[in-house]
Amino acid sequence: MNEGFAMNGTKLGRVSTGGLRAVVLAGLMLAGTPTLAAPQAFAFEVTAYKQALAESLGEEEGIAAFYRARNFDPIWTGADDASRARRLALIEAFGMADVHGLPTAKYDARNLLNKMAVARTERDRGLLEVSLSRLFISFANDLQSGIIDDPGRVDSQIKRELPRRAPADLLARLASERPDMIFRSLVPPTQEYSRLMRAKLELEHTIRQGGWGATVPAAKLERGDTGEIVVALRNRLEAMGYLKPSLTARYDSDMEAAVRLFQADHGLAEDGVAGGATMGEINVAPEDRLKSVIVAMERERWLNLPEGRGKRHILVNLVDFHARIIDDDKVTFETRSVIGHQEHDRRTPEFSDEMTHMVINPFWYVPRSIIVKEYLPLLRSNPGAVGHLEIIDARGRVVSRGQGFAQYSGSSFPFSMRQRPGPRNALGSVKFMFPNKYNIYLHDTPSQSLFSQTVRTFSHGCIRLDDPHEFAYALLAPQEADPVNFFQSTLRTGRNAKVTLDTPVPVHLIYRTAFTKAKGHVNYRADVYGRDAEIWRALQNEGVSLMSHWES
Repeated sequence: MNEGFAMNGTKLGRVSTGGLRAVVLAGLMLAGTPTLAAPQAFAFEVTAYKQALAESLGEEEGIAAFYRARNFDPIWTGADDASRARRLALIEAFGMADVHGLPTAKYDARNLLNKMAVARTERDRGLLEVSLSRLFISFANDLQSGIIDDPGRVDSQIKRELPRRAPADLLARLASERPDMIFRSLVPPTQEYSRLMRAKLELEHTIRQGGWGATVPAAKLERGDTGEIVVALRNRLEAMGYLKPSLTARYDSDMEAAVRLFQADHGLAEDGVAGGATMGEINVAPEDRLKSVIVAMERERWLNLPEGRGKRHILVNLVDFHARIIDDDKVTFETRSVIGHQEHDRRTPEFSDEMTHMVINPFWYVPRSIIVKEYLPLLRSNPGAVGHLEIIDARGRVVSRGQGFAQYSGSSFPFSMRQRPGPRNALGSVKFMFPNKYNIYLHDTPSQSLFSQTVRTFSHGCIRLDDPHEFAYALLAPQEADPVNFFQSTLRTGRNAKVTLDTPVPVHLIYRTAFTKAKGHVNYRADVYGRDAEIWRALQNEGVSLMSHWES
C-alpha cells in the first residue's frame, strides 16, 4: 500500500495498486486526481520552465519541434481542464498496459502519480512536461507499432521496418483532439488484434484457475480405447472447450470428433486419432499458449500500417502453410503452400511488398546460391550434368558445355543457369512476382505430393502454391472478363508471357504461431523456424512477462 498526493498537496488516500487500477478501468477520478498546482503555487519563473524543457529535450528533434511550434506551452502540466484530461487519459491507458501485453513496470500508473506529486518548482514542471511527453510517445509506439524497435536484430529473416508515427504528429493530435479518443486510436484496429487480446485474457483466467488439469500420459489413444488414460484425455479436452462434460471412460465418437476439431485448429492430420503429434499439442501448457498469443499481438502491431494492408491483399502465414487473398477483410481465396526449409539459408523471410505481375510459362533462373552449392560441383566433374538446365552468359546466349567447367570456382563461375518453360519446370506453369531484393515469389510446382504433408518446409525460400491456376484466376478477375480463358489460352502457347496486374496487390508474408478465426478456438502452429521463441525472449528483455499484473 502507498499513499499518493496530488501536486497541490491534496491527499489521494491509501489505495492499493490493484485498487487504483480498478478505479482507472472504471473511468472514475480519485479524489484529488493530480491536477498539478495552480500557477500561483509556483515561483512561476517562465524561463526556468522553458530552460528545463529545452535542456531535457536534447536531440529529440521530433518532440522539440512540437514544443517550439507552440512556444513551449505545456500540454500536460497546465492547470486547465484539457491538461487534466490528458493526464487522466495517460493514467487510464497505463492501467490497460497489461491487457495489451506491454511492459507494465515501464507504464506504472502509481509511479506516474508519484512523478507528478514531487514536482514543485517551474524547473520541476518543465522536466515533468518532457517526461510525460516521452512516456506518451513510448507508450504510443509500443501499443501502436510494436515494443521491439528492430525485429531484424532478433532474427535477420524478419525484414520489417516498424510503422512508427512521427512524435510531433502524435503530440499535435493529443493537443488538439480528445485524449481518450487518441489513446483508443493507438490500438491496432483489426478484428484479429481484438480476438487475440480476448484470447490473452481468457488464457490468463484459465491459468489463474489452475490450467487445463493434468497432462495425458499416453503415446496414442484412438476410438474404442477405455480406462483412466481416456478419462485424462476427456478431462483435458473438456477443459480446453473441445468436448462437453460427460462421465464416459471410452474413446467414443464424440471424443473422436473433438480430437478432429483439435487437430484442425493445430494444423495436424485430421484423423481423429490422438497419436504422438496430437498428444504433444494437447499437453502443451496454457502458459506456453499465452506466450504465443502475446507474440502474435506484437506481430500484429508490426503490421498496423497507416495506409492499412490494402483493400485487396495477399496474406501468407508461413507457419500455417496457406496463402490467402483478402478482399474487404474477408478471405475470398485460399490455397495450401510450401515454404523454405528449416536450414537457415533456405528459410522464407517475412516482409511486405506489392505484387505487380505474373509470368505464365516462366523460365526458372537458378539462384546463385544453388548454382554454387549444388550444381557447380557436379559440372566441374561432369560438364553434361544437370542437362535439363541451360547455361547462359551475360548476354543471354547458351554456353557450350564442351569446354568443361573444372577451371571455375564458386566466386569465378561467370555464367547463369536456367530451365526452359515446360511441364518439368521447377516453377511449374506460372509465377507471381512482387519484385524484392530477397528474390522471393509465389509459384506453381510439379512436386504436388508435398502438399499432402502437414509441415511443408521443402523449398529454397520461395513459396509454392497448391492451386496456382485458381490463384491466377482470382487475381485476374478484376481486369479480365473471362480470366480462366485468358490464362489458359496464354498457357497453351507455351511461350513465356508477362501479365501485368492493372492494380498492384499488397503481399504480406507473416509468421503467426497463434491466430484466430471469427468463430471457434484460437489456432496454433509449430514454431518451425524458432522465431517466436526468439521474439518472446526479446519481449522479456523489454520487460514483458506472463501474468505480471497478478503478481503484485
